[in-house]
This record gives sequence, C-alpha cells and structure tokens, in this order.
Amino acid sequence: MDQFTLIAGPCAIENDQTPFEIAEKVKKICDDLGIRYVFKGSYRKANRSRLDSFTGIGDDKALEILQAVGKKFGIETITDIHESHEAETAAKYVDHLQIPAFLCRQTELLIAAGNTGKGVNIKKGQFLSPEAMHFPVEKVQSTGNPNVWVCERGVSFGYSDLIVDATSIHRLKKHGVPVIMDCTHSVQKPNKTEGVTGGDPSLIETIALSAMATGADGFFIETHPDPKSAKSDPHTMLQLDKLENILTKAMNIRKALHA
Repeated sequence: MDQFTLIAGPCAIENDQTPFEIAEKVKKICDDLGIRYVFKGSYRKANRSRLDSFTGIGDDKALEILQAVGKKFGIETITDIHESHEAETAAKYVDHLQIPAFLCRQTELLIAAGNTGKGVNIKKGQFLSPEAMHFPVEKVQSTGNPNVWVCERGVSFGYSDLIVDATSIHRLKKHGVPVIMDCTHSVQKPNKTEGVTGGDPSLIETIALSAMATGADGFFIETHPDPKSAKSDPHTMLQLDKLENILTKAMNIRKALHA
C-alpha cells in the first residue's frame, strides 16, 4: 500500500443524503492531498448497547446507497458484516468488507469474507495483542485472497476506557499486510450506564498524528457534518469540517518520514 489510504464516512447509512455530502467533501480533500479514499458506511448496525438503538434504514436500501456513492464519485466503498451469510450479498455492492473487532476470531465469517475476493479489513479485537492478529489474517489468506488489512482500534483498559499502544502499529506490520489506524473508535468510552457509548473526539487528532509517525498505512475515521445529530456513534465521530486540517498535518508527517 504505497499510497496512503483513508477509510472514512458516517458510522451508519442513516438516510439517502448525508452519505453523498460526506463523500463529496472527503473525496476533494483526498484528491488534493494525494490520498486513496475508501468510503465507509455500515448498512446495518448489529452491535448495539440497547435494544432500542438505531440499527439501519433497511439492508437493501443502505447497500444500494453505498453502491450509488461509489459510482457517483468513482471511489471504493466498504461496509462491515457480522455473519458469514452476509458476505456474498454485501460483496455485490461494495469493494471491501470489514470485520468488526468483536468478531475478528470468527472463522466462518473470515473465510466467507475471504472467499468473496474483495478486500478485507479486519479490526483488531480490543482483547487481542498485535501478534495474535496473525491468525485472523491467516484465515482470510487461506482462501487465496491476499487483499487483507488489519486495523488497530485500541485495547480495553478496565470497563469504560480504551488505550492505544504506541508500539502496536510497528508490531502489526510484521504480519506483512497494510495497517490501518482507527482514529475514532479508539477514543470510545464503552459500557456507559445510559446504554450509549461515550467518547472523546478531541483526541482523534492526537491518535492520527501518532499513528502516522509510527508507520500507519492508512486511517479509519468516521465523520459526519453534525455528529450530535447522528443516529449512531454521535460521541466519537469527527466533525466533517475538522478532517482536512488533521489529514494535512498527518501527510506532512508522512512526507518528513519519507524524505
């Protein structure tokens, strides 16, 4: 992965307007900075804290929106899957599939994703060491699919915090696949008593710049024009108008590293 990659978009496909607004603005930023852009949006949210949490607008509709975004702007797309039977269906609409952190050891899910031939981004479980990610990568590659990324997103620290190990990216790169830093989920504060995951988005820039300095091949950043109004992850998404400044600083670091 010679070109730096940004996986970015809303947490969930919550309507048929916001995804296009986000994709248009992020694509321009990425084009200006020479970044490969992959639009992200979850077509369905399966891992929710509360029974009444928003899960989606309907699978078919959300997948069609993802496909339409990709076609309109000429960009790659990615969505997450939660069960093995979803892989084949989702792969008809997007270019890459994402494996959620809690599910990164699910053999059937990883194999199904690999069998689609699509790119597979595996989120590192909050409970796994960088070295243990060898096995999820191996499962996908066993299908003959070499298009695997691993994604750091923090480690559980007690019940309600995550920490990011500054050595993790270096250690993950030993698996020989591109390493993505999830700059938004890593600032989560899970297990809140109100049933909505908290977070501190003021730390997103710190996470991003640190990851770039330690060799990340790409960022994963969930972003939204008005995070507080979002139906999923409102406390961790980056406000869209703050993205360009962070990416500009990060790319300056990258240039310095490769000078």
